[in-house]
Amino acid sequence: MQYDRSDREVFMSVERTSTGDPLSELERAFMAEFLRDRGHTLETVGMLPPAEARALLQQASVYASCRLTEVESRAHFVDDMHRRPRDS
Repeated sequence: MQYDRSDREVFMSVERTSTGDPLSELERAFMAEFLRDRGHTLETVGMLPPAEARALLQQASVYASCRLTEVESRAHFVDDMHRRPRDS
């Protein structure tokens, strides 16, 4: 997700940038899932009026952040389970 601050207006973009970060790929997938559930794709959002597109992308971003937090929490939980000594 990229933010461009010009004239105090925030533009959100979900264009692909190759960062090599698996979480960024997962974030885009969660955003795409959110949009798909609302009848849109990353491409069709660009055809919406700017205010509507911005609001939808903001909601998709919040959704993706929540899902990423869930994934990270589960990963930490599983990691903790594997590190605990087993009771004999």
